[in-house]
Amino acid sequence: MQQMPDAALEWAVKGAGAVAGSAISLAYILPRGRREAALRFFVGVACGLVFGGTVGVKLADELGVGALLGANETMLTGAAVASLCAWWGLGLTLRFFQAEIGKKED
Repeated sequence: MQQMPDAALEWAVKGAGAVAGSAISLAYILPRGRREAALRFFVGVACGLVFGGTVGVKLADELGVGALLGANETMLTGAAVASLCAWWGLGLTLRFFQAEIGKKED
């Protein structure tokens, strides 16, 4: 059986973590509509892919488990956490501004 190249495996692991984090964010706080769900999902995936490695290393270092985790586990965890946290920053800001705009229209 042929193995995946390291770069392809890294992208697959980051992608799986990013999708998992986005799915959790959708389930944790239900979106108000399809547009918000799509926006949250794609922003989460993008952030998980971009920041997954860095977040995984920082998280493993902070928790003191870096020596216990493999590179793929660190990447998967980091991508999921980055993806999940992306919504909290974006979503809360978006809802704040929507509330402020609603106040001005009244």
